[in-house]
Amino acid sequence: MDARREASGQCLACDLASGAARLPGGRVHQTESWVVEHCVGPLGVGTLLVKPFRHVLHIAELTDAESAELGPLLRRVAAAVEEVVRPEQVYVCLWSHSGGTPGHIHFVVQPATRDLMERFDGYGPKLQMAMFTDGAMPDEAAVEVSCARFRAQLNIAGPTS
Repeated sequence: MDARREASGQCLACDLASGAARLPGGRVHQTESWVVEHCVGPLGVGTLLVKPFRHVLHIAELTDAESAELGPLLRRVAAAVEEVVRPEQVYVCLWSHSGGTPGHIHFVVQPATRDLMERFDGYGPKLQMAMFTDGAMPDEAAVEVSCARFRAQLNIAGPTS
């Protein structure tokens, strides 16, 4: 059994990263320590997640190597979302709770378009909560197309820059 699974028990983030759970769009990008995937929740087409391969519950638990990769990777992923989606803003926020207890940390990199803000009458956390309340899941065909565009964009600069 994978050490991440042993450490976490049942962890959707680990299952998606390892291939144990189906991931629409597939893996978008990865570094030595981090994986980029499309969000499987109701935050809209073009919302990416950046999460450590290793099952980590708290930022303070990141290794020096994981920490060193994080800033540049978040910048690259946010730039890819800018380029592919052309939103008004790109939100980057840490989420780490599952059922009210700490879970596998992940950064949500979400395009905030004018259309979304008008449709849900909000922005920032209010927009995200409204999208979760609405519960509409992204069209998988659109996710596939989006992920292909993100892969191409993230490969332009090479794997480490």
